[in-house]
Amino acid sequence: MGKYENLAKEIVKNVGGKENIISLTHCITRLRFKLKDESRAKDDVLKNMDGVVTVMKSGGQYQVVIGNHVPDVYADVMPLIGLEEGAAGIEEKPSGNIFNRFIDIISGIFQPILGIMAACGMIKGLNALFVALHLYSDTCGGYLVLNAVGDGLFTFLPLFLGYTAAKKFNLKPMLGLVIGAIMCYPAIQGSALSAGNDVLYTLFSGTMFESAVYTDFFGIPLIAMDYTGTVIPVIFVVYFASKCEKFFNKIVPDLVKFFFVPMLTLLVAIPAGLLLIGPLATFASTIIAEGVMAVRNFSPMLAGAIVGLTWQILVIFGLHWGFIPVYINNIMTNGFDNVMMPFFACTFATSAVVLAIFFKTKNKQIKEMALPNFISGIFGVTEPAIYGILLPLKKPFIISCIVGGIGGGFYGAFNFRKFMMGGMGIFEFPAMIEPDGSMGNLFVAVVGVVITMVLAFAATMIFYREEDVKEIGGACGKTEINDGIDVENNQTEEGAAADGGKQEHSSILKQIDITSPIKGEVLKLESIKDDAFASGVLGKGAAILPQEGKVFAPADGVVSTLFPTLHALGLETDEGVELLIHIGLDTVQLEGEGFEALVKQGDRVQKGQLLVKFDIEFIKNKGFCMETPVIVANTDDFLDVVETVKEQVNPGENLLKVLK
Repeated sequence: MGKYENLAKEIVKNVGGKENIISLTHCITRLRFKLKDESRAKDDVLKNMDGVVTVMKSGGQYQVVIGNHVPDVYADVMPLIGLEEGAAGIEEKPSGNIFNRFIDIISGIFQPILGIMAACGMIKGLNALFVALHLYSDTCGGYLVLNAVGDGLFTFLPLFLGYTAAKKFNLKPMLGLVIGAIMCYPAIQGSALSAGNDVLYTLFSGTMFESAVYTDFFGIPLIAMDYTGTVIPVIFVVYFASKCEKFFNKIVPDLVKFFFVPMLTLLVAIPAGLLLIGPLATFASTIIAEGVMAVRNFSPMLAGAIVGLTWQILVIFGLHWGFIPVYINNIMTNGFDNVMMPFFACTFATSAVVLAIFFKTKNKQIKEMALPNFISGIFGVTEPAIYGILLPLKKPFIISCIVGGIGGGFYGAFNFRKFMMGGMGIFEFPAMIEPDGSMGNLFVAVVGVVITMVLAFAATMIFYREEDVKEIGGACGKTEINDGIDVENNQTEEGAAADGGKQEHSSILKQIDITSPIKGEVLKLESIKDDAFASGVLGKGAAILPQEGKVFAPADGVVSTLFPTLHALGLETDEGVELLIHIGLDTVQLEGEGFEALVKQGDRVQKGQLLVKFDIEFIKNKGFCMETPVIVANTDDFLDVVETVKEQVNPGENLLKVLK
């Protein structure tokens, strides 16, 4: 195990344990779990965990956002769940709507090769750049070797996709690899068939699907296609093969399954793939390419602006994976992509916004985060900046999206293109050199980055205003708000000077009163004998040592949760505060003994209404601690939660102040 062993253990525990994990992959910043039951995952605990940026649910995946070091965390998680990379822990059944399942399939197939794809693309791009700079010629041996390094993966892409698709579709991975190899077999490529044979006849003449037939398969026409470097055909063939293997596994005797099942699978899947599935998938690729070009041709500037404006929103939810096949297909079909590439502006808009915040903020924590996130963004990884800074501050995120749209519109208007896959951030520039070595497109790329970064930086400096909320006891002093609860006055120096330091706090903060649900002694939450509650990861609040076995509603609202064991209940107040009242510690083990509920889940209740009765002496005699946490479960939605300074409270007296 590595240095993230403890974090890995906590993540596995809080996604519901290894038995709840179907599969796990990772991308550049996220652990992407497929869970049997997402409701067993503890979102709030994970979000508040050191080392976790946030949690997202999208595309049928439970995504734990880690940051740039996600491969190291992934490496420490995998041994804990007993899986090999890409393997399934329990049988995975299709779940979610068609769109979510599509996103999950695409991300599962492409994520394992994303890093090596970027690496090969950078090498290929740098090789082209060095030739353009006349450092060496494209006829020398060095160029040939480096080009092979850069081209190898992309030329034989069906092999890699065959392997990853096989894992996704629960086909034996080696079978997927063989299918990919067969689809790259030189003799069956359209270029080879056309060179060595006369045309027998032509299918679909006069359409975009016009296809020459040079040979047949026992009388069935074999449509000539080049499958090297393609994406869609091998995925569909592997999917079909997975169904064949499943069928043959049922009917072939165990004694000969070892070699008969793969043999029969290949004998059925490959002819079907080459004769029908491959050509149809290639036609589908052509339709996609023609379709996206038609949309772009309607208004290149508008199309680019839409991509630039929405790309970061897609990234937040992991939905950008749905467009990866379009991007790759365009490059393989047209020799370039100019449809998805306007997203390039977003990377640098995000980076510039974060840089401006670094210079403008006085918040030490934000300043410490900003510079590393700027550097990460320049190299093409923007999730840490988005989740760590832009989204929490809201306005900077909006600025980055708008400026990304402006940059995308510029790229669309000037037909900005990328000619080869691979590279991220500044490492994508070499891939933008035109095949003939001219630099016009690269110049457009650089100008677009400059425009985007200048606009994003300036807009952030002008429109971003730092919140003037300081820590309690800071330069602005304190003010007392009812019942001895001290909170920050939050007035500015200018405001204080204007009214002699007596500015009313209510013009700055809104306070929500939460009364005590129980009569008893008030305890600091961090002092109780339960680490989860005491650490504050479940939310801020206070604890009460009960002196009377009754729980009253601390505010008007709805009973959102009532545990079957009656030891805990959740209440969502009319002000949007989500309260959790946990009667005693570990009292779930009593399985309801000693508790009586007077309401049920979903009931609307009024402040002061009796909700639950409990027998204090019975619970104590069973050996359980009566410390009762009262916490605000959605603490992150508010500015602060401040507990009373009183040592004793009665029902109806203020226990907490929730500030927003």
